[in-house]
Amino acid sequence: MIQEVIKAVIPEEVQKTIWDRINEVLQWGWHFGEGSSAIHLTIGTVLLIVFAFFTTGYVLGLARKLYTRNLNENDTLKFISVFKFIKYLTYVIVVFSVMSFAGVNVTPVLAASAALLVGVGLALQELFQDVLGGIFIMLDQSLQAGDIIEMEGRVARVVDIRLRTTRAITRDDKVVIIPNHKFLTDTIFNYTQNHKQTRVTVQVGVAYGSDTQLVKSLLLGCVTGDSRILSRPKPFVLFDDFGDSALIFSVNFFVSDSFVDPIVKSDIRFKIDAAFRKNNITIPFPQRDVHMFRQD
Repeated sequence: MIQEVIKAVIPEEVQKTIWDRINEVLQWGWHFGEGSSAIHLTIGTVLLIVFAFFTTGYVLGLARKLYTRNLNENDTLKFISVFKFIKYLTYVIVVFSVMSFAGVNVTPVLAASAALLVGVGLALQELFQDVLGGIFIMLDQSLQAGDIIEMEGRVARVVDIRLRTTRAITRDDKVVIIPNHKFLTDTIFNYTQNHKQTRVTVQVGVAYGSDTQLVKSLLLGCVTGDSRILSRPKPFVLFDDFGDSALIFSVNFFVSDSFVDPIVKSDIRFKIDAAFRKNNITIPFPQRDVHMFRQD
């Protein structure tokens, strides 16, 4: 119907002239290089690349929404971390494929890119280490969004993994930006690599002569009934050592979120202090005996 209206309004000769003019404009472009390695990039090719770029972005965004719609928050963050690498790789493949399909000689581009990467790589070794580290992290999934890590004595939760850096938030709500090569060269403790639950220990000393069985019973009672503490595996108490000034005990229990365990440990210490006061269990302070000799 539309074609018939166009034919009725615009003569066929004029239509042909318009299309020829449009085609001529689309053939305008830029010429790079000489001989067999020359690259001719037209306006039509550029428009085709832009169209393919936005179409690919829309399709990738739709695929991500469809895949993550039934996932929980942690699994969604993990998928997005890997998806970013797939997205960048897909964009590169689509751009070069469209250029090749449009008749552009992409061989010189690939060769120049390789040579450029070698030259730039020598000057920006650490940057490329970060990028490669990000790729390896995403591929082998040794680190994922939502994981709780300890690095240089600080505990943080990973919130975002990018090609060059990883962002994590500490327990005091500060964002740490970590270069990805750190995960390849330094020792990183990943609390949630195997599973989410981790064991937490609260240590306390009691005076010599205290009823050790009563101490054990009180410590277990302090961690029983707390909804933040897992009932399986069961909490347990260890008699750690005979200290210089005290008998050293530790109560061990498991939590599902080790990121907030300092709050749980603090609450347990309050309970232990109250329970010991009620049952006359003394928490001693360090003592030293000083012997003085008089010499005539």
